[in-house]
Amino acid sequence: MAARTSPFSGFEFMIAWRYLRARRAEGGVSVMTWISLIGIMLAVFALIATMAVRAGFRAEFVSTILGANAHVTVYSAGEVDADGRLMRGFADTGEIDAALAAVPGVVEAAPVVRGQVMVSDGEENSGAEVYGMRPEDFAAIPAMHEGGDDLGRIEDFPKGVALGSGVARELGVTVGDRVRLISPNGVKSALGNSPRVNAYEVVYVFNTGSPDIDRTRAYLPLAEAQAFFNAEGRVDEFQVMVEHPEEIDSYGPALLAAGGPEAMLWSWKDSSGAFLRALTVEDNMMFILMSILVLIASMNIISGLVMLVKNKGRDIGILRTMGLTEGSVLRVFFLCGAFTGVAGTVLGVALGCLFAIYFTPIFDFINWLAGGGVWDPTVRPIYHLSAKLRAGDVLSAVVLSLVLSFVVTLLPARRAARMNPVEALRYE
Repeated sequence: MAARTSPFSGFEFMIAWRYLRARRAEGGVSVMTWISLIGIMLAVFALIATMAVRAGFRAEFVSTILGANAHVTVYSAGEVDADGRLMRGFADTGEIDAALAAVPGVVEAAPVVRGQVMVSDGEENSGAEVYGMRPEDFAAIPAMHEGGDDLGRIEDFPKGVALGSGVARELGVTVGDRVRLISPNGVKSALGNSPRVNAYEVVYVFNTGSPDIDRTRAYLPLAEAQAFFNAEGRVDEFQVMVEHPEEIDSYGPALLAAGGPEAMLWSWKDSSGAFLRALTVEDNMMFILMSILVLIASMNIISGLVMLVKNKGRDIGILRTMGLTEGSVLRVFFLCGAFTGVAGTVLGVALGCLFAIYFTPIFDFINWLAGGGVWDPTVRPIYHLSAKLRAGDVLSAVVLSLVLSFVVTLLPARRAARMNPVEALRYE
């Protein structure tokens, strides 16, 4: 019979399946099988759910950064004018603007004037950073027209000032109200610079998805900002948007050449690279920790198989005397453990994928049960938590679970295969 036996033949699968269906009276092996299966299922589910939430947080974080900020900022180290004063920014804005826009892969290049101001409605005050931009460039910022909580019409931007929702909330103003912008570097006089105070109507209140931006930023039309900050004919920087932000480093040489000899670059990775690296380290550590959970769950297979081998000693002896080889016995008990591992993995993957797909309603329900406040946007740089299901993460979880399940199965299966049939039948 041994000569006619092929590995993993039909009768080996049949014997393994009969053993897995053992009755409670035969030692409770079926109970141990269910415990092992449920443990692996929950461990795989936890691994996939954790990786999906981490991927969703990372994607939301990057989207928040890219939604309201430039992919790369081209700025100047400055130049000395005829009076010996250091003049920062760019004077030939039209030529540089055209050169940057002509770089392959650049979607938009927008000249910007920046300055710090105090925003006041007469009773309340709030600090803000003003960005002076052309109306068409302001309207092209994705976060300015994708937010569901924006107030006003973006077409009215040339008529006044646009405030972040956090600034507007702190001041208690909305669209149609008037605020004053106060800059310490204002009107030049014989006694020096005196503060400049201008009043503007709030024409737009934006919600970018980043609390850090919404509570610190305001926008003015470029010409108005140049006059307000005494920067007529000059801009501080160019904000450049590209087709592939993840590959921003590859655009560097061409952008530097287009910006001129004094040009320097500051990309979104430079400003948030530390956060991204921290997220990568956390993702790796989380995967390792959750892998330990899968390993612990897989260990239950050993307990079940050890009990199965002990209870089936007589059967093993009979099968061996009938000519079943050690390899066949090993494969039978290996299949018992592999069945449990595969079934638990499949159920865990299904459960984890469903959790990731329906994460938003599940999270909203949990948040409702907790009375709100489960996700506090003031602590983190994004408003919403999401889950992103990635094929690579699911595949990693499947491979890890199956490999661990198969490996831990080998020890009790080998023990069964090496059982002496004489010793197994001595007391039968």
